[in-house]
Amino acid sequence: MTTACVTPARPALLSRALLLRCVSIVGSSLSFYLLLSVAPLYATATHAGDGAAGIATGALMVATVAGELACPRLVARHGYRRVLVAGLVLLGAPALVLTVAHSMAWIVAVCLVRGLGYAVTVVAGGALTAELVPAERRGEGLALVGVVSAAPSLAALPLGVWLAGHVGYTVVAVAAGVAALASIAAIPGLPDRRPAAAKATGIVAGLRTGALARPAVVFAATASAAGVLVTFLPLAAPRGATGTVALALLVQPAAATVARWLAGRYGDRYGAGRLVLPGLLASAAGILLTALLGSPLALVAGVTLFGLGFGVAQNATLTLMYSRVPTSGYGTVSALWNVAYDAGMGAGALGFGAVVGTVGYAPGFALTGVLMLVALAPALRDRRAR
Repeated sequence: MTTACVTPARPALLSRALLLRCVSIVGSSLSFYLLLSVAPLYATATHAGDGAAGIATGALMVATVAGELACPRLVARHGYRRVLVAGLVLLGAPALVLTVAHSMAWIVAVCLVRGLGYAVTVVAGGALTAELVPAERRGEGLALVGVVSAAPSLAALPLGVWLAGHVGYTVVAVAAGVAALASIAAIPGLPDRRPAAAKATGIVAGLRTGALARPAVVFAATASAAGVLVTFLPLAAPRGATGTVALALLVQPAAATVARWLAGRYGDRYGAGRLVLPGLLASAAGILLTALLGSPLALVAGVTLFGLGFGVAQNATLTLMYSRVPTSGYGTVSALWNVAYDAGMGAGALGFGAVVGTVGYAPGFALTGVLMLVALAPALRDRRAR
């Protein structure tokens, strides 16, 4: 008599609710990335000085962080659907009127409101997504959603810059507004449940929990370099290198998307914690290589390497943080991770903008790469603590 060894079937990854969730992800990502590099360019064009670009990105990220910290409480009170609709409205409506006035105060106000809207969509949506993905395939599921989120940026980030230069800022702003508002149509099909409140971990408690704070700090370090790239690479490249910049802005999210998917599959099988340190090191090395702005090959290679490391760090840190909390803590993890993302981007852009006038672009990129290595301390400590 023989006994067959049957391997349990893996749960299905895709569901109707997850597919509808992907529609809102695409809409919010298109809206966000179309203007991510264009808003700083618009601020610089209407208000001379590279500092205006840093202020625009900084305002966006400051508001995003504030919204992310408040979002778990909003979701607990109003549920996922209402909060997601509000976020998409706040993200899309201000984009439609971005170019109506030209004062710096107006640009900052639009960036602030859009930052709040984007915060709501990513935190509430991220927590809902984590509930819709089977726990056994969390890394792969989050990677898939990451691909869906990043894919629009493959076109939107360079396309926004190209359109702004060829047909004007207004067209880009209107397209960004419509993308967010149109995706509201998918929200009624999503579950309207509220996250479990029992034994939920608060934001402050999450920050005090090393198992959550250490991966968040590492990811924030890689995100700071991403903020520098999307804000200042179009301004830092040598004159006449528009094509190289467009290629770099296309390659970076493409590399991150591929790396995020592969990291998710690897992490489900061998553990996401193994990938945090390699993701940080690859990201820092890529930024250091990008500092060779005079060489188109080095610039594109550096941005590609950064994208690979950034994609790995994205998936590894998020999957690791979700694995360390119960379902009731998903909202907190989503908020903390997204705060790390956006606070890192905002701090990188503001800090770079403050020093670039003194040190120059190439040394500024090199300094960014070196400062990222400070995150080696929490990365190594987390590796030892597992």
